[in-house]
Amino acid sequence: MMKRELPVLWMLPGVLCLLILWEGAARFFGSSLLLPGPVRVAGVFFALAGTERFLHALFSSFLRVILGVAIAAPLGILAGIAAGIDRRAGFFLKPLFTVISATPVMSVILIAFLWFGQERTPVFTAFLMVFPVMAANTIAGVRGVDAGLKELFAVYRIPPGDALLHLYFPAILPFVLGGLRSSLSLCWKVVVAAEVLVQPLSALGTGMQNAKARLETPELFAWTAATVIAAALSQALLTVVLRTGKTRVRSQGLTRDV
Repeated sequence: MMKRELPVLWMLPGVLCLLILWEGAARFFGSSLLLPGPVRVAGVFFALAGTERFLHALFSSFLRVILGVAIAAPLGILAGIAAGIDRRAGFFLKPLFTVISATPVMSVILIAFLWFGQERTPVFTAFLMVFPVMAANTIAGVRGVDAGLKELFAVYRIPPGDALLHLYFPAILPFVLGGLRSSLSLCWKVVVAAEVLVQPLSALGTGMQNAKARLETPELFAWTAATVIAAALSQALLTVVLRTGKTRVRSQGLTRDV
């Protein structure tokens, strides 16, 4: 019980310290145009959160994030398995990974905007950023498989499908889950950045851009806070889902052993 309470006990003072520093900086600047205080931003946030415009923007951005991860994760895992098992596939895909990693995010957004328009550009950009992350994590998991187990499976001529299911999948699972956690955080940043630039009809990034254009700094901070909270909640939800899945797998394993 103490281990569960300890993070909360240390997080609350950390949050309080950040709020105090924020309030102190706001008082130092003395202008809500440059840096509004946390109380002012909280008031604007709660007023904004009750509007239909905000809810539509939040739902639209959340849907884009989910679509980006849902498309990129399976393709990245498949590409990572192929590249990890067969070195020829790894060399074939390496130029693609290099180009994606070296291309600036803003360039990707601008080029995607020419191809896909306002609504689909954030999803494509998220896909392009998440895909290499999932692939790289999967490759690391595949290459970390014990060489002795590989040889054992080869000696007994285990079918490739069974080897994939019973040898590689258990090995890559922790890497895939770690990739999902980091990809979700990256996806929120990329999606909102794309929304700020291309301004879809309904989006958190569009709300930020509109607030900035009107010089409504407290509202800009409120939209930013909404993005941070949404990203944190989605991360927490993913963690709960993954822990539930692990618990079920362990309980099933124990049942089978019994």
